[in-house]
Amino acid sequence: MSQLLQRLGLAPFRQRFPWIGPDPQTLRNTLRPAKPEPETGQCLEFALPAGDRLLARLDLPGVGIPPLGLVLVVHGLGGCSDDGGQRRLGKALSRLGFGVLRLNLRGAGPGRPLAKGTYAANCSRDLLPVLGACRRLALDLAPSGGQLPLGAVGLSLGGTVLLNALLDGEGLDPPLLDALVCISSPLDLHRCAVQMERPRNTLYRTWLVRRLIQQTLADPFGLPDGERRGLQGHRRPRTIRAFDDGITAPRWGFADVGTYYNACSPWPRLLQALDRLPPLLLVHAKDDPWVPVESLLALAAELAARQGRVNAGAWFGPWPEVVVTDQGGHNGFHAPGDCDEGCWSDQLAALWLRQVLVSRTAN
Repeated sequence: MSQLLQRLGLAPFRQRFPWIGPDPQTLRNTLRPAKPEPETGQCLEFALPAGDRLLARLDLPGVGIPPLGLVLVVHGLGGCSDDGGQRRLGKALSRLGFGVLRLNLRGAGPGRPLAKGTYAANCSRDLLPVLGACRRLALDLAPSGGQLPLGAVGLSLGGTVLLNALLDGEGLDPPLLDALVCISSPLDLHRCAVQMERPRNTLYRTWLVRRLIQQTLADPFGLPDGERRGLQGHRRPRTIRAFDDGITAPRWGFADVGTYYNACSPWPRLLQALDRLPPLLLVHAKDDPWVPVESLLALAAELAARQGRVNAGAWFGPWPEVVVTDQGGHNGFHAPGDCDEGCWSDQLAALWLRQVLVSRTAN
């Protein structure tokens, strides 16, 4: 067992029958969705430039109970605040005493009517105002004279979005976030695109691209004729890369998809900023069928090398922390006994944030 898991009192990940293997782990939430429950999260809107707004849902631990901190949860590609996985993670965080804010990125879910366009792997011009508003909300939720810490959890591409925002806001005081957890998040978008284009991922790719096209065509603000024609009939994109080349890259000011992937892959900047970031936890499974683990393994090797230099007298901080499991699929991590308390990665994220944020507040 790793020192981190021992520290948190969490057993190593084991797959839960019948969700054995990368694809059953990945698809479990789709094949066995949670029973629908009434949405109890309070709706909040965050103003963006040009009149756009982002919608989020706020869950608090209980009436009259001051939260330990505020945690922003950001969905992945094709997701939204109302997904079963988002709500399950929110419950795991709330159970440990956190206030939870489930955000819809531009064009996603119930926030679709509030903002034109779609989000990207680096949409900091949307996220930075939201994080600033979250700081103010954390102050409002704090007991008199106190200040709640602000953490975040990003699922899949949501982790990439948050990590890019953190890197874009490096050096700000206070920092954008006091702690961040990224689960199954791409660090290298080129590698991720190649992985999704493998024949084994045909069904995944078809489903994701169809969902992205539907989300884009549903824009209540309308689409340019060229974009609409490019998303329909024989011209429609068949891969994530093609969608990003025709829609995402030009919408966010990039010349082509290669330029977009280079600029929005956090991997190179992350290596340069390792000793300047707030507490960061990166969680990934080696058998993830969507996002290759190689970048994270390389990061873990770099951290181990730097730790060796620490022992030789050079300073290096304790972050990031990396957890790589043999199994778990993409954003799966369904383990025995995890039904009522969130999946294994939900529990890991919640326990780690409680330890990091509460200990930081105490100090």
